[in-house]
Amino acid sequence: MAQTDKTVNCGLASGAARRVACGGMPPVPPNPHVALQRRAHDSARLVLRGIALNAVLAAAKFAGGIFGHTYALIADGAESTLDILSSLLVWAGFRVAARPPDADHPYGHGKAEPLVALAVALFVFAMAGWIALHAAHEIVTPHQGPAWWTLLVLAGVVVTKMWFSRRMDAAGEEVGSTLLGIEAMHHWSDAISSGAAFVGICIALWGGKGWETADDWAALFGCVIIAINGIGMFGKALRDVMDTAVAVDFENEIRALALAVDGVKALDKVRVRKSGLSHLVDIQVRVEGALTVREGHAIAHAVKDALIASAPHTISDVTVHIEPA
Repeated sequence: MAQTDKTVNCGLASGAARRVACGGMPPVPPNPHVALQRRAHDSARLVLRGIALNAVLAAAKFAGGIFGHTYALIADGAESTLDILSSLLVWAGFRVAARPPDADHPYGHGKAEPLVALAVALFVFAMAGWIALHAAHEIVTPHQGPAWWTLLVLAGVVVTKMWFSRRMDAAGEEVGSTLLGIEAMHHWSDAISSGAAFVGICIALWGGKGWETADDWAALFGCVIIAINGIGMFGKALRDVMDTAVAVDFENEIRALALAVDGVKALDKVRVRKSGLSHLVDIQVRVEGALTVREGHAIAHAVKDALIASAPHTISDVTVHIEPA
C-alpha cells in the first residue's frame, strides 16, 4: 500500500517535486552569504583606494592653497580631509554589512549599509555648511589674489575625481550598493566644488585687482551644489532604510523566474526589499492542490533556489508560501 502511494505521488509530481517524491536529491544551491561577503569586501577595498586618493589630493590642495593664496583650494583640501573620515565610516559600514546572519540579526547585517549612507549624507550637509561659513568670512576679508598655477592643481583634481566617481558608481551598480553609489556622488561633489573653484580663480586672474574674492564666491557656489547633491544622497539612503519597493522591472523578473519553476501554477503576492548589498523576497506560490506536503515543500525549495541562483540579482533569502491552485 505504501508503494502504491509513492507511485501516485510520483505521477502527480513534476520537476523538483518529482525528484523529492521519487527519492532524488535536488542540486545544492550556491551560498548567497558567501557571495554577499565577497561583494562587501570588494567594495571596502575600493573605498580604501578612495581614501588613499583623498589623502594625496588633500596634500596637493593644501599646498596649492597656501602657496597660491587661494582659500578655495584650502577649503577643498579641508573637504578632502573630512572625506577621509566619512570614507572610513563607509569602509566600516561594508565590514559590518559583510557579516553573516546571527542569533541577534537573523536577516543579516545589510541594514548597516543604508544607515551609514544616511550618516554620510548628513556629513555632506555639515561639510557644505562649514565651507560656506569660512568662504563668506574670506569674502569680507581683504587678501591677496590667487596664483595662476593653482589652476593646474584644480584641473588635475577635477579630472581625477570625475574618473574615480564614475568608476565607483559603476561598481555600485554592479553589486547593487546604495552606499557605493552615495560615495560616488560624494566624489562627484568634490569634482563640482573643485570645478567651481577653477572658474572662480579664472575670473580672479582675468579681472585683476578688485576681483580677489572671485574664488571665494566660487567656493560658496560649490557649497550650494554639494548641499543639493546631499539631498539626493539622503533620499536614496532613506528609501533603503524605509524598505521602499524595488523597481517594477526587477519584480517582474522575479515573477518570471518563479513561474518558470516546474509545478508553479500561479503567483499571488511578491514582495521584495533591499537589505544592504542583497534583496530579501517574500512570495506566495500556487501549486496543484492534490500534491502532498512533501511535494509542495520541494517546489517551494526549487523556487527559492532558482531565485537565489539568479545572479546578478543579489537575492540572499527567499520565503515561499504555498497555496493550492
